[in-house]
Amino acid sequence: MIELSEKRIAVTGGAGFLGTAVVKSLLCRGVPRHQIYIPRSSEYNLVNEQDVIRMYSDYNPQIVIHLAAEVGGIGANMAQPGRFFYSNMAMGMHLVEHARLCGLEKFIHTGTVCAYPKYCSIPFQEEDIWNGYPEETNAPYGVAKKALFVMLDGYHRQYGLKSSVVVPVNLYGPGDNFNPASSHVIPALIKKCLDAKREGRKEISCWGTGSATRQFLFVEDAAEAIVRAAEMIDTPEPINLGGGQEISIRNLVQLIAQVCDFDGDVLWDTSKPDGQPRRSIDITRAKDSLAWQPEVSFSEGMQRTVEWYCRTQSTDLFHSVDSYSDRLVA
Repeated sequence: MIELSEKRIAVTGGAGFLGTAVVKSLLCRGVPRHQIYIPRSSEYNLVNEQDVIRMYSDYNPQIVIHLAAEVGGIGANMAQPGRFFYSNMAMGMHLVEHARLCGLEKFIHTGTVCAYPKYCSIPFQEEDIWNGYPEETNAPYGVAKKALFVMLDGYHRQYGLKSSVVVPVNLYGPGDNFNPASSHVIPALIKKCLDAKREGRKEISCWGTGSATRQFLFVEDAAEAIVRAAEMIDTPEPINLGGGQEISIRNLVQLIAQVCDFDGDVLWDTSKPDGQPRRSIDITRAKDSLAWQPEVSFSEGMQRTVEWYCRTQSTDLFHSVDSYSDRLVA
């Protein structure tokens, strides 16, 4: 087991939603702030190989935790499939290749549940990742992230590069992206409900039929698992990270409407896609290899997320979301 407090650690995407939680977890383990390096996009465009080379030269890290990614919901993936593939593929390829050239001690890669086949046995097990093509609307992103699983396996076998790979389900929590052009389902729905309530509208519109299912993981739980992977895992066999129950988007909308105290109607735009039909993953490997399982219940996590968003937007929204967490499923 690596003692992280003695290491120089670069966290790509370290100023983002997940990255902020990972940095917090590293600090809680005693890693000095001056040993944690966060390459900002304004200084290092990690899609550009020369910037990656410069980052390694400037920071001289011993461990890289790679969280930076071009991400978004179904709409963003459909609008920019080429960008999502190229950016994620290029970042990963350059970072791994120059990790090898610099003699990096360990590379931690954060994959995505979008890597799994569109039609996959429930719950998803790591052995199923290569059993089919991903769901079409986010396949470019999923394939780019999944290709790095192969790269890290090859580099481990040929060059001895130590690495670990985690595969989280959809994340949520305080600090999430609430931009409607690029947000994922939970922040998008929270914003829809609270905007409608504030504006006095009696209905919201949601994509698809509501029949697709998802599983969600609180961001702090994901961060803890990623840091444990950095400490404990040296080989790139994928490790699923998930939590809570499988829930349909239709039921999720109802629950978010309750916690936001929105009592209007939900209109389903069936001309828009549902995305992958079902998502629920098996976390047995994470329990066994990382001694990890999620600690934050869905009800607590949802309440904390809505309260954070209300605080950052307007105190007028905050008073109405205090008493609804008991309606949510654990």
